[in-house]
Amino acid sequence: MKKQTRAAIAIGAAALLGLSACAAGGDDTASGDAAENKDLSIAVFNGWPEGEAVSYLWKAILEEKGYNVELEYADVTPIFSGLSTGDYDVALDGWLPITHASLMEEYGDTIEDLGAWNSEAGLTVAVNADAPIDSLEELAANADAFGDRIVGIEPGAGLTEAVLNNTMPTYGLEDMELLTSSTPAMLAELQAALDNGENIAVTLWRPHWAYDAFDIKDLADPEGTLGDVEEIHSFARDTLSDDMPEVTEWISNFKMDSELLYSLENVMYNEYDGTDFEPIVADWIAANQDYVDGLTS
Repeated sequence: MKKQTRAAIAIGAAALLGLSACAAGGDDTASGDAAENKDLSIAVFNGWPEGEAVSYLWKAILEEKGYNVELEYADVTPIFSGLSTGDYDVALDGWLPITHASLMEEYGDTIEDLGAWNSEAGLTVAVNADAPIDSLEELAANADAFGDRIVGIEPGAGLTEAVLNNTMPTYGLEDMELLTSSTPAMLAELQAALDNGENIAVTLWRPHWAYDAFDIKDLADPEGTLGDVEEIHSFARDTLSDDMPEVTEWISNFKMDSELLYSLENVMYNEYDGTDFEPIVADWIAANQDYVDGLTS
């Protein structure tokens, strides 16, 4: 796509940069991406705040290093497909070994797994903290207290698949309705129910800023229908390591624990009402400069 349309410019720029490096007598070009195409697309899952937050973080980091970074939003399946065809360069929100396992089975041969940056992730069904139940085992018998429904997120999400195919049949919840639309719609329903003092059950996941923003609790899942703790991985088109070895190395080494992620999400989604996140992320970077500097050192 855009890489082809800018090929002539990229080649010319590469030649000039190469001459400059030779004239300076330095070896930086060999160890970095100085002579490469600097256009990079980061694909962001619609409605997944942890992925959006770290995508904005990496956009700021890479632009400081001279890259031209574009965030491109889409649903989960089109992003995996787009990585496999090279339409996107990177995505930072792949959940393994459970949530996105089926997509990796379909597209994994043409996608490069750059490794996990968080190993504290998990799928959940959450309810208001004062709900009369504490376990998914109790939900069927108390379904009417929750309006006979579970409020979900996007229909194509791995979380939706897990709740529909594993959780609901295991705990006899087939008579409840799993409502799907979008993560923002689910959060709006959650906010409204809590404001009105009503019980509500929602599909959710950790890490998520909702756990800091709302008075909610996870329902225990004794049968393990939502799987064990997962890892959040970065994925890339399978040629990125050849085209941009330095970027690939930086993102492969990226680590971020949940508490640090929560602090980034909170300033973006709880403490700020707008959608122009770049200055908000810049302030967060300034407050966490040592950590951010370490991501590319």
